[in-house]
Amino acid sequence: MDELTPVQCAELRISIAQSCLELEELLARSHESSKPVALDEPIGRLSRMDAMQQQQMAVASRQNQTRRLQLLRNALQAIEADTYGECRHCEESIGYQRLKVRPESPFCLACQSRSEGER
Repeated sequence: MDELTPVQCAELRISIAQSCLELEELLARSHESSKPVALDEPIGRLSRMDAMQQQQMAVASRQNQTRRLQLLRNALQAIEADTYGECRHCEESIGYQRLKVRPESPFCLACQSRSEGER
């Protein structure tokens, strides 16, 4: 695959930075919904179960968002180190189309597929 052009790299950098800002804002807004449900609140048993389920889903969502934010920050660091777009496993170019869809991808499609097949 071809290496990224400077224009493509700049475009992806802007996209990654924007995604980081959006995730940071989302994490800030969702902080309240992930707090534990107060057991002493005077609500019904089913309402409490529903609230606890909502809280657990919010926690899981925040964990996924936090993980993606870290991957995006890693991608920004790779851009700074001039290693962005290089597969961390085989060191081949990842490819612009893949990075456009998943800019935080540290692996080329072949290595990612192999890794998922081993699980």
